[in-house]
Amino acid sequence: MSDLPRKAVTRTAKLAALPLGFAGRATWGLGKRIVGESAEIVGRELQQRTAEQLFKVLGELKGGAMKFGQALSVFESALPEEIAGPYRAALTKLQEAAPPMPTRTVHAVLEERLGTEWRDLFEEFEEKPAAAASIGQVHRAVWYDGREVAVKVQYPGAGEALLSDLGQLSRFARLLGPLIPGMDIKPLIAELRDRVSEELDYGLEAQAQAAHAEEFADDPDVVVPAVVHQCEQVLVTEWIDGVPLSEVIADGTQEQRDRAGQLLARFLFSGPARTGLLHADPHPGNFRLLPGGPDGEDDWRLGVLDFGTVDRLPGGLPSPIGVSLRRTLDGEAESVYEMLRTEGFVKETVELDPDAVLDYLLPIIEPARVDAFTFTRSWMRSQAARIADPRSPAYQLGKQLNLPPAYLLIHRVTLSTIGVLCQLGATVRLRDELEEWLPGFAAGPADDESGEEESAAGA
Repeated sequence: MSDLPRKAVTRTAKLAALPLGFAGRATWGLGKRIVGESAEIVGRELQQRTAEQLFKVLGELKGGAMKFGQALSVFESALPEEIAGPYRAALTKLQEAAPPMPTRTVHAVLEERLGTEWRDLFEEFEEKPAAAASIGQVHRAVWYDGREVAVKVQYPGAGEALLSDLGQLSRFARLLGPLIPGMDIKPLIAELRDRVSEELDYGLEAQAQAAHAEEFADDPDVVVPAVVHQCEQVLVTEWIDGVPLSEVIADGTQEQRDRAGQLLARFLFSGPARTGLLHADPHPGNFRLLPGGPDGEDDWRLGVLDFGTVDRLPGGLPSPIGVSLRRTLDGEAESVYEMLRTEGFVKETVELDPDAVLDYLLPIIEPARVDAFTFTRSWMRSQAARIADPRSPAYQLGKQLNLPPAYLLIHRVTLSTIGVLCQLGATVRLRDELEEWLPGFAAGPADDESGEEESAAGA
């Protein structure tokens, strides 16, 4: 693999090959059917070829193409089972690794940003990257003071590549829609575009990671590596070993799956309450399972990486989320409907039946109704199918709901986390985490009024 392809024409041509390739393989499949091969065999081979091309193009291009692929990867649980296999294998590859950039390019960035004597900052520096992702890759090293560190180096031209890719992807978003039934691809791409400048700013990332590292320094369940050094295009943090969550998804024990799921849910809801920040990139490549939890070496902790995308929530998650969720569980249709209208989920020009809205919401929040819930791909698929089927009342009602901008990232992060929990097949005591960390969820009747007054505008 050569340097990150930066010329717009090169990247555009590669991305344009995706929908053209899909169409070409459909024609190829039709030809195979004409000469007598079974629909099942042809269909399986067609899906496999499509998945392989998807990974090849998105993975090689890195940038926005890979970022989009990673965002899609956490939703593979929603795919119908007959096509989940090929896409699962292809998309989950994007969660952990991409082709690396050449050594000479890494050295050039380090020399430009750390100085010509950059090697003096390290006792050791591994030339082969430990991980390569969408806008940068990570090298394992030993800092001059003896600490093991992760050196994150940003690809030259990553900003232009991100914007170019996401612009091109948005132009044929409709063709990519069938990859994830029930999901509108275009807003996902638009939201990724809005986050480009933050993701490229290692200064902002260092601040967010340092805030989390300080808050979780003595936490028995969550480990966040401390920031060692930061400058433009280079971020050095403490190194943590552990089992990548993608490996747990592939072949972890049920004990590992359940523990990872519980800690992932805990971090999702406790992070904003404790730091005023929401880690907004919850794909499995950003998490590790580390031994040495509260019950000893046989227990597990959650290691959290990559704080390049965060949502700033000074007061934690908006309390209307918790209040409306609790009232939905209590069956208070009218009250829930009024809160949704106040927060902008139901526009003033739209009139809906409060009981129908309640019926729409209850299956989605089923994990919060019970003491422990097992997240499965089949449950995720059933929810996707219910919302995506044009004949379904849920589909018709969902089209009339609105997602206010203040809630957009929170919504995507929550859905993505649920997608990962379903990939894990984890049994999680979600209600416990909501009661402890979600403002408004465990509040008594006396607190309802104050919960209503706090809107997303303050988030």
